Amino acid sequence: MKLDILIIRLAFILLLAMLGFLLIPLGETSYLAGWSSESRRVYSALLGAVIALSIIGFEMRARVASLKTLIGAAVGSILGIVGAFLIGVLISIQKEAAVSAGMQTFLTISLAFFMGYIGLMVGAAKGEFIDLSILGGIFSDKNLAKRDYKVLDTSVIIDGRIADVAETGFLGGTLIIPQFILTELQQVADSADSSKRQRGRRGLDMLQRLRNNSKIDIQIVETDFPAVKEVDLKLIELGKQLEAVIVTNDFNLNKVSQLRGVSVLNINELANALKPVVLPGEAMRVFVLKEGKEYNQGVAYLDDGTMVVIDHARKLIGKTADIAVTSVLQTTAGKMIFGRLWEEGAENGDSNGENQFNIHDSRSAGFRKATRELRQNTIIEEME
Repeated sequence: MKLDILIIRLAFILLLAMLGFLLIPLGETSYLAGWSSESRRVYSALLGAVIALSIIGFEMRARVASLKTLIGAAVGSILGIVGAFLIGVLISIQKEAAVSAGMQTFLTISLAFFMGYIGLMVGAAKGEFIDLSILGGIFSDKNLAKRDYKVLDTSVIIDGRIADVAETGFLGGTLIIPQFILTELQQVADSADSSKRQRGRRGLDMLQRLRNNSKIDIQIVETDFPAVKEVDLKLIELGKQLEAVIVTNDFNLNKVSQLRGVSVLNINELANALKPVVLPGEAMRVFVLKEGKEYNQGVAYLDDGTMVVIDHARKLIGKTADIAVTSVLQTTAGKMIFGRLWEEGAENGDSNGENQFNIHDSRSAGFRKATRELRQNTIIEEME
């Protein structure tokens, strides 16, 4: 395709150069009276080539412009030329005593160029305000689909999980990294505090990892807002300007962005949504790590960091216990699971107690048998 366009452009340049050579538009110019006929042919051919190059340059710029910009530029230039014609008519009816013929011609041509240029530039600048829907889709621009921009915050870059999510292909669109975010990362990486310095270098490593992934479209923008001092507010302003989504882990930035009308993707919320679903009545085996806030409670953690609060498990701190889930609480920080020891649930469930906790238990019979034996051994150890 590119080769075909190049061939067409070269043919167009040769065509205009050949027309200039054959027609000799500079042949009757009095300023070239001392030149030979061959020189005039050569310069006429060069004039045709220059005009062709100018037209191709305009065509290359027009190809990347949106349809709204082209329509606005066309309408603006036409209106400008019409205005110049009307003003030229007023000038031409003046008597030669007031305005000479040469001056009338100069003013008419100058006004045509001036009004046409002003109309072209103003129409192109205001073309984005044209609503093409009123034309019934006749001039619908297929390439005007809304760009999917996602602006990365410093916290989500340092966190690093954004690189894993992007590599899986679930994070589409263009990832925007503002220059002021890079500056902040560099300042953190150069901090005198070793902890901050390590976090900053980790963020830079994550950026390098994102850039090395050919499947991810990353752009670094130089847009800044000098009047805004805080980085979070700059992110919000950039999100408004680009109609982009801010990707962050910052809870406060999340809330402020939503209040300012900017969409936010929170990686922590994504992680919480992907955690395994736990229903009341299910059984699980956990390691009781520490004492809970309430009396006789034990606290454990799942592999994904979910906190599990277990009633009457203080005696099992430092040991593995089988529990039955009693309830699940969803908080802004994540999920919290509440449960009680498996043997207590069986004792309190009378004849249906075992079925109450086994109805959601997908473990095999052999695993349940081993669990009962482990529970018995735990009770014996506590009695000793």
